[in-house]
Amino acid sequence: MAARFKTARFDDAEDVLAIDGLCIDLGTAGGPRRVLDDVSLRIRRGETACLVGESGSGKSLTSLAIMGLLPADVLRVTAGTIRLDGTEILTRSRRQLRAMRGDRMAMIFQEPMTALNPVMRVGDQIAEVLETHAGASRGDRRRRVLDAMEQVHLPDVERVYRSFPHQLSGGQRQRIMIAMALILEPALLIADEPTTALDVTTQKQILSLIAEMQRVHGTAVLFITHDMGVVSDIADTVHVMRQGRVVENAPAERLFHTPQHDYTRALLAAVPSLRPREARPPETREPILDVAALGKTYESGGFLKRTSRKRAAEDVSFQLRPGRTLGIVGESGSGKSTVARCVMRLIDPTHGRISLGDTDITRLAPGPLRRRREKIQIVFQDPYRSLNPRRRIADSLIEGPMNFGVARDQAMARARTLLETVGLPADALNCYPHQFSGGQRQRIAIARAVAMEPDVIVADEAVSALDVSVQDQVLKLLDQLQNDLGIAILFITHDLRVAAQICDEVIVMQHGRVVEHGTAEQVLVSPRHAYTHALIDAAPGRGWNFAACREIAPHLPGA
Repeated sequence: MAARFKTARFDDAEDVLAIDGLCIDLGTAGGPRRVLDDVSLRIRRGETACLVGESGSGKSLTSLAIMGLLPADVLRVTAGTIRLDGTEILTRSRRQLRAMRGDRMAMIFQEPMTALNPVMRVGDQIAEVLETHAGASRGDRRRRVLDAMEQVHLPDVERVYRSFPHQLSGGQRQRIMIAMALILEPALLIADEPTTALDVTTQKQILSLIAEMQRVHGTAVLFITHDMGVVSDIADTVHVMRQGRVVENAPAERLFHTPQHDYTRALLAAVPSLRPREARPPETREPILDVAALGKTYESGGFLKRTSRKRAAEDVSFQLRPGRTLGIVGESGSGKSTVARCVMRLIDPTHGRISLGDTDITRLAPGPLRRRREKIQIVFQDPYRSLNPRRRIADSLIEGPMNFGVARDQAMARARTLLETVGLPADALNCYPHQFSGGQRQRIAIARAVAMEPDVIVADEAVSALDVSVQDQVLKLLDQLQNDLGIAILFITHDLRVAAQICDEVIVMQHGRVVEHGTAEQVLVSPRHAYTHALIDAAPGRGWNFAACREIAPHLPGA
């Protein structure tokens, strides 16, 4: 199927943003080091330009330079110009830049929970933009904020206005960020990975919303992402960055059909396909994990307050055999992570049964449960938070085995072997987490889980925070470890493309219940339930054949 690329042309449109020869140096103990080198790009009115590349390629650094948010004591612009509607940004004072932000340029960040003030109501946060830049009256501010909330299709805007960020879903928080960014109708909107952590249906809604707001206001959009599937759906032009340089730029249709640079081809080839991997022979061994009629209900209320109940998971049943991967997919709030936490016994199920091997762990007391934990380990979503920043990698890897009676020397030897297995040098044992990239940290987290020699690994959105090429590497690593060690994997994800590449079976959850369960081929190629169809239809880039790029990519240097 061919992708439906945007066909807008901007040959006669004026430049909103013009960057020429931008260079940025990082101050180090050994002297300045060039981190952005001769970057040039143009974005015209009404155009969506995508800036793509792996983590560390310079995408976010470019956006921070445009917004005037570079830390002056660490990063310094050494050459080049940045013009917004003809105004040179690099010569503006801090006060002038503050006035331009929100009024003439605005930014949507990746994680709205860190961008929004947790102790301030979201309506007041949007109104603060108007108070700072427009000087509107209190009544006018409220009216305009409610109107902006309706424009971004938030439900019950009066209630949302009074809500705090934690009371809203991830998609609703991102809509608040869009309303805040566009309420003053800026000429330029920078969207820095705004949909990376969202499920596919919410992602589709947010992308459609940005496009709608762009049509209404004529905004130029710089969209930063590592997901080439998203790029194929929204881009007019694409700028590919690698190691601080723009290595290729072209209209989206031309770049996807005839990529010129080896790195661009490698990025396209790394995008996972919705077509499931080839089925493996049936596994005849007894299940290592058996979950029957699992349910979890949360209760809230108390003194003088009516008790309310919410069913996060209901009647969930499945079996997982050694050497096999079972995926659980669905939107945020579907119950995926609740099931994972119940299986790990991080939370107690309300009813049902969880058997690990020949042991029912559903109601095990803390003592006996602790002795079983070495047989089931978890890899969390965020590699930046799952490792203790104050502990060396060696200490993180040997802690678990030593807690279960393994001698320190033996645990350390195992740690060295595991690091090499996950593609890291043995001398990494003496380093701290901040000295590694996100992909390397996730490899370390996987090594920590494998160090316990478990029967089951629960991977809870373990690759969703990684760029596509690193994601591809981590998926191959999990597959290799499974083949070598016979580990069973319970894989939680909102990305059906990822599920297709690693899962033997797939469970689809909606509102806490299993709506479809079968082999990856049955669920992803011939789905029966309408909700599964909706998830597949929402997958970004599903109209583009990325598999064709894989025929070329293995022959590329370094691919």
